[in-house]
Amino acid sequence: MKLYEAPSPNARRVHIALAEKGIEVERIAVDIRGGENIGADYLAKNPGGRVPMLELDDGTCLGESVAITRYLDALGEGPSLFGDTPLSQAQVEMWHRRAELNFLLEVAGAFRNITGFFKDRETCVEAWGVVCAEKAPKALAMFDEQLAKTEFLAGNQFSIADITMGVALDFARSVKVVELPEMPNIKRWQVGLNARPSFSAG
Repeated sequence: MKLYEAPSPNARRVHIALAEKGIEVERIAVDIRGGENIGADYLAKNPGGRVPMLELDDGTCLGESVAITRYLDALGEGPSLFGDTPLSQAQVEMWHRRAELNFLLEVAGAFRNITGFFKDRETCVEAWGVVCAEKAPKALAMFDEQLAKTEFLAGNQFSIADITMGVALDFARSVKVVELPEMPNIKRWQVGLNARPSFSAG
């Protein structure tokens, strides 16, 4: 298998899943600043034009980091990152969607619109970026309250919800477009995440 990637929160989600499931793949760098991901060759394999993309040995290509992670989860060993019972699967999906929609996408919206990182290929609206930057930290109380009751976001088992939220928080700190308040339960949970070898996987 080959993983086409560029440094990003989405690529990091896949890196963590690979490490958690004990899977190794060939990695191929994609120049997104140079527009390689929107070139004809790449789009022929992944019409969405996003990275990462996983190319299987038979030539099948999977785009979207969560879809890739779900595939790797089914291949690898150990507890599922998506839940092992009908209830846990629903709880993981619920908290994963909350992490994506309420926090990660807001941080990404702030970053893209305030910094203009992709202004050569998308319309950036700084005022909307500011709105996103204001909304993102307000969502954190919900996650902190949940983590007062459970070890991980969706219960007592590490999951894709923890991967997404952990990566989103690290991304927010690195791009410095969102003010993050101190949340005691999130802080405790992040100490645990950072102790996992997968979270330092490159």
